[in-house]
Amino acid sequence: MENLIDGKAVAARVRVDVATRVAALKARTGVQAGLATVMVGEDPASAVYVGNKHTACHAAGMASFDVHLPGDITQGELHARIDEICADARIHGMIVQMPLPHHLDEAAALDRIVYAKDADGLTPAAQGMLATLRPGPRPATPNGVIQLLKAYDVEMRGAHAVIVGRSDIVGKPQAHLLLEQDCTVTICHSRTRDLAAITRQADILVAAVGRPRMLTAEHVRPGAVVIDVGINRLPEGLAGDVDFASVQPIARLITPVPGGVGPMTIAMLLHNTIEAAEAAASD
Repeated sequence: MENLIDGKAVAARVRVDVATRVAALKARTGVQAGLATVMVGEDPASAVYVGNKHTACHAAGMASFDVHLPGDITQGELHARIDEICADARIHGMIVQMPLPHHLDEAAALDRIVYAKDADGLTPAAQGMLATLRPGPRPATPNGVIQLLKAYDVEMRGAHAVIVGRSDIVGKPQAHLLLEQDCTVTICHSRTRDLAAITRQADILVAAVGRPRMLTAEHVRPGAVVIDVGINRLPEGLAGDVDFASVQPIARLITPVPGGVGPMTIAMLLHNTIEAAEAAASD
């Protein structure tokens, strides 16, 4: 369809750029960029995501380190393992795969990641740098959204961007990244009154609420650019937070699910890792 945003194609271009930089860094310094993932327990969806990340690492010429820990690990043991990874000179970027088992404190685990190796851009230090619009690793999924908008020449300066969802992983950092592009930003959430009246004002509508097909044609102004960050697993397959069938005919551009924002997340993880590796090599 002519108005589809092809996340796979844009992600492929990012990966080619990353692979070129990985090879150049190794040729120049002998350093091979490396990404580590920490997964706790046996969550099937997490296992798929982690596997995809390592496949992408290998394709880009990066070293990858798959740290799989038992589901009954203690908080202290997890922190010790994260500390070891942060001290490993072979590793330039790392992530802790969420969700963690319920007995573990996810925020405390993120706090252990050294800022310079935060490939997901989710540590308090990285979030603080983003909030003040200073350089640093940007959260992978929200930054992927920005790269999609740029790839399709969506005018962001002065545009009204409405985000539905206020999570620390997508909604809040997405707002800062859109502000960085000179958008006027509104954040909506579950307590927002008359949601459709606000979302219909959007030039750019970002759905990141975690409810399948929640946003329908009544929520979208004709001609808006619609970015669907949601990935919901339903019996009939994957669905986004946008009711694609009703919204696609009226949107100027729209991301499909799957194949829209999803491929960009891994691409931006690789981007953050090569950035960190280059910075470490120049120290």
